[in-house]
Amino acid sequence: MRKILLIGLAVFFALSCSAYAAKKFPTRNITNVVVWGAGGGTDTCNRIISAEMAPFLGVNVNVINKTGGVGGSVGMSYVFGQPHDGYTVAGLSESNVTAAVQGGWDQNFDVWDPFIVGGSPDLISVTADAPYKTLKDLIEAAKKDPGSIKAGASAAGSIHHLNLLALEKGSGAKFNFIPYKGSAPSQNAAMAGEITVVVTSLAEQQQLLRGGKLRPLAMLIPDSFEVEGLGAIPSGFDDYPGLSEYLPISQAIGFAVPHDAPAEAKAALVDAFNKAIATDKVQTWAKENYYLLSGKSGDEARAIFAALQSNFTWTLFELGAAKVSPETLGIAKP
Repeated sequence: MRKILLIGLAVFFALSCSAYAAKKFPTRNITNVVVWGAGGGTDTCNRIISAEMAPFLGVNVNVINKTGGVGGSVGMSYVFGQPHDGYTVAGLSESNVTAAVQGGWDQNFDVWDPFIVGGSPDLISVTADAPYKTLKDLIEAAKKDPGSIKAGASAAGSIHHLNLLALEKGSGAKFNFIPYKGSAPSQNAAMAGEITVVVTSLAEQQQLLRGGKLRPLAMLIPDSFEVEGLGAIPSGFDDYPGLSEYLPISQAIGFAVPHDAPAEAKAALVDAFNKAIATDKVQTWAKENYYLLSGKSGDEARAIFAALQSNFTWTLFELGAAKVSPETLGIAKP
């Protein structure tokens, strides 16, 4: 009897060890380092997708924030400085592709493998007590007294900053740009009266718009956008067709792992990511928060970010807002 028991235990431990050995990634928790501020679109998106990926990975995906630098360079540098083993990923967005031309990062974005959850279109809004009822009111006031109207967005080089620059270039207006560490801080600044104008995404602004805290003036895309409870928000292109030369610029929010991370780790992340995107929670969240889901990874996502990098960096350079020429980083013109 004792012999049978010992044989049974030996078989049990052998099978257990075999199963453990078969699972090489992940065997411990993963950390998602979001490079933008807590409460913003990138942060919220990463917390949702990380929570949904965790059950499929069999470990926790812990989300933290490391902000600062230009184009999210502090968080990116931190993640890139960790072992490239798949256990530390960077929660980021399309805006990070500008870090290098702003002098905060010294490499082409192709050192990352991105996973794109999706994005929400940008719009320009003003505080509820502002005298501007339409985009035309705001633009004409900014032209009359250049630099007098304070406009906020997330860090210099972010998509929201780039959209503000494009709006200036396409309309002839000039604002006093105040950078913040993320979308949430810039919107909070509007609530505190520090700024009058804010450029962030519809997903980020929606609650403030519904609550009457912000007044939407225009979408920074070619078409108007229907929002439940608010009606149609007009396109800025209607009054300023010159915007078409610089806009639209689309979001691509998600996370990234170093390109040289082990293939096994990336394969496990891709599998969990695809399953998480398909969950009812992510699908419902996207619909309720005006996100258009992408779900792209691998070569498709790399191609999208390469195009974004080309567009963003050369636009910044041509607008005079870049410190480093994209050409020196091997970034082709769009």
